[in-house]
Amino acid sequence: MKNAVKGIPERRNIPEKDTWDLSLLYENTADFKADLKKLNSHIAEASAFKGKFTKTKQSFLSSLKWLDEVGLLSERLGNYAFLNYSTEINNPEYQTLVGMYQQTATNVQAAISFFEPEVLESENAEKWMEEPEFAPYKRSLQKILHLKGHILSDKEEAILAMGAELQASPSNAFEALTDVDMDFGKINGRNLTQSTFQVFLHNPSKNTRRKAYMQFYSVFQNHAETLASLYSSSVKQDIFNARVRNFGSSLDAALYGDNIPSSVYENLIKTVHSAFPELHRYYSLKKKICGLDELNHYDAYLPMARDIKKRTTYEDACKIVKKALAVLGSEYTDTLYNGLTRDRWADVYENKGKRSGAFSSGGYIGNPYILLNYQEGLIGDVFTIAHEGGHSMHTYYSKQNNPFSCYNYTIFEAEVASTFNETLLFDYLIENEASSNVKKYLISKQLDDIVATLFRQAMFAEFELVCHRNQEEGKILTLSSIREIYRDLLRKYFGDEMVFEECSDLECLRIPHFYNAFYVYKYATGISAAISLVRSVKENGNKKYLEFLKSGGSKWPLESLRLAGVDMSKSKPIKDAILKFSSLLDAREKLM
Repeated sequence: MKNAVKGIPERRNIPEKDTWDLSLLYENTADFKADLKKLNSHIAEASAFKGKFTKTKQSFLSSLKWLDEVGLLSERLGNYAFLNYSTEINNPEYQTLVGMYQQTATNVQAAISFFEPEVLESENAEKWMEEPEFAPYKRSLQKILHLKGHILSDKEEAILAMGAELQASPSNAFEALTDVDMDFGKINGRNLTQSTFQVFLHNPSKNTRRKAYMQFYSVFQNHAETLASLYSSSVKQDIFNARVRNFGSSLDAALYGDNIPSSVYENLIKTVHSAFPELHRYYSLKKKICGLDELNHYDAYLPMARDIKKRTTYEDACKIVKKALAVLGSEYTDTLYNGLTRDRWADVYENKGKRSGAFSSGGYIGNPYILLNYQEGLIGDVFTIAHEGGHSMHTYYSKQNNPFSCYNYTIFEAEVASTFNETLLFDYLIENEASSNVKKYLISKQLDDIVATLFRQAMFAEFELVCHRNQEEGKILTLSSIREIYRDLLRKYFGDEMVFEECSDLECLRIPHFYNAFYVYKYATGISAAISLVRSVKENGNKKYLEFLKSGGSKWPLESLRLAGVDMSKSKPIKDAILKFSSLLDAREKLM
């Protein structure tokens, strides 16, 4: 299927080869519902373990095996429901599947909520987990013991588990409103959607960019109070969860599970602030190269080499990615390439009702699935394939080398694996290009990507931090205050060159990641670590890096990255990324 902005096809019109194969999860919804009943039956079984979980070594081991069975089944069901729903959010059948799963999963969590309190209260759990038969569970048990002081009684945990489905309401409402209910109309006869918005912002016509920008945000303006209320509710939930679990702040609560000190988060923001002169130089350069008398916010994403017209089919994009990642070895590249082109890991093109953006969603059963909305005219979508492929290969290696209980790595580590691939792709393209015009394009693209991944995510991270701290200090979040916080950050990060519209600060209401608090900073730390690791792999080989991928969730994230050769508790990786950004600015200026 040739991707086209002008018309968005129905799901039924997408060729099967361009959709992901979920049959490894379930052949059909009947099989899904049968296993959902099985998951429901585990709720009654849970009572047989309660109070006996850590009574003897044998009961402890058998209980852990039962929990693995429940967890594996729940993950499989959840992936099937979520992945189907993501391709057709407006499909009543898939909405029902997600609802059925969430309700059952919530009840299961409530039924097994006694597990962590009993482990923490046990006098023998820490001793038993050192014995050989407990090896598959040792890491997960260590993570539970790490939470001591923040796990409540079994009754309190049961109450919180029963409220889990309600806690997802702001995020679910946000998705339904922005991906389904909002109609952004058309620009010059073409559909304006969440996915095509960036296409219009790349348009060489300033009038088209402005029209798309104003029309897009006018729809958000019509729903601004609702969206602000949803985000405010999400922040309040974060604070409630942190306080009820005895954390000092919502930031501490969000980072504690990964054993990441808050200083890592705060140091990222501080170090990025020190680079504002270079970031502002980037926007000044963009204004000059693009020949703009005035740099408006809707010009911020305009390519600095827009004279390059390069269309890449999905098949060719996959071949390029394979060649670019050759330093990682044939096992890595063959597995990824076959997954993308033959084994149907990916759902490739946009269709009506499909979730915007891209993601990788792997599980212990099934493929490491990739959702794309591939646009042939955007070179950035080739980088997206490399990015999501990095996530999927991380999952592939992790589940090949770890038991279910500790295969699931953290997002902190995941963003390294994905951005690492993007960095290799850029290096490959720039090294194999003779045309100075194409080199201009590639360097400009890499500059844009570093801004998007390091600087922009740091700004988002700072926005989240200010919002949460304000609410924690009793400063109520309203539409007005949320917009004021965001506008202040826009001015700081974009500098004096940027001219903003009255609606520019509405951007804060359209970022889905804000409903997963203190998540986006990991993109910024990820690119910093990736830049450092790419250099190391090229100089010293791929062994340490592949061991990092294989480690999965078997180590704390800072520890696993140190073994790979980078220390994210220090400023150096972030400063290295900033130095690369500066060198790319110099290179782009010379190519003028």
